[in-house]
Amino acid sequence: MEFDVTILGSNSAIPAHGRNQTAQLVNVGLTYMLIDCGEGTQIQLRRFKLKYSRIDYIFISHLHGDHYFGLMGMISTFHLHKRSKLLTIYGPQGLDEIITTQLKYSNTRLNFPLRFIQTNPSEKELILEEKNFKVFSIPLKHRLPCTGFLIQEKPGLLRMNKEVLLENRISVEAINTLRKGIDFVNEDEGITYLAKDFTLPPKPLRSYAFCSDTIYDPIDLIENLQGVTTLYHESTFADDEMLRAKETFHSTATQAGDIASKLKVKKLLLGHFSTRYIDLDLLLQQAKSKFKNSFLSEEGITYPID
Repeated sequence: MEFDVTILGSNSAIPAHGRNQTAQLVNVGLTYMLIDCGEGTQIQLRRFKLKYSRIDYIFISHLHGDHYFGLMGMISTFHLHKRSKLLTIYGPQGLDEIITTQLKYSNTRLNFPLRFIQTNPSEKELILEEKNFKVFSIPLKHRLPCTGFLIQEKPGLLRMNKEVLLENRISVEAINTLRKGIDFVNEDEGITYLAKDFTLPPKPLRSYAFCSDTIYDPIDLIENLQGVTTLYHESTFADDEMLRAKETFHSTATQAGDIASKLKVKKLLLGHFSTRYIDLDLLLQQAKSKFKNSFLSEEGITYPID
């Protein structure tokens, strides 16, 4: 099953240096979800030839403009393109009022149903469950009520052992039963096929955590993100701005690397870069000092979830 994230925006408050504000497109088994929707998100989707009409869910972390100012433009474009299918938006208290007010004063009656689900900035909560995955909201510590999002792959069918299959001719019905971990009884031949003999352990489950914006918060994040395989963590500042990071409830690249190391993730993606950094290599090297498998979030690049 496909599971990846495409970076649409990697900067913090202001678009600069060819970098846009926060937005990411996550694909899980061809279900598309937009996480945050900073200014210019539509332009980025078009630029990278991504079919935004496929988006079914939008998740907004908090109400600082660089994380949602592109949302009304997206909603308007969906309307103008005669969208008819449901769009579900998850976000903080007040976002529904902002959307409703703008629709009211523009006298817009949407062509499609829009459902708003308010997130809880205080506790980890399951907010979406589909056939192949689950999404949790994760409380983050920022100047405004803020949540991250954790997307977890759900267990699938067991893998068949091809070598054993070559030695035993069994029916499609038997294979489908065994893949569910259930023994199959062939009553005609009086044979029982044991699932443990014909199947292999499932592949390790993958998960993606989106953590922006947040102060350095190792205790709560580690508790809420145990087992995550790919982590996106804001890295607004370098170490010499650690006091500034604390004052503004942001994190440094080194702190992001430390969180990734403590969680023992497979991959760390850095983002939410301050406009003071034209060259981001310093941030990358500081993160790598704590966690070797760190990467800069590069716009237009699709990263597979390990």
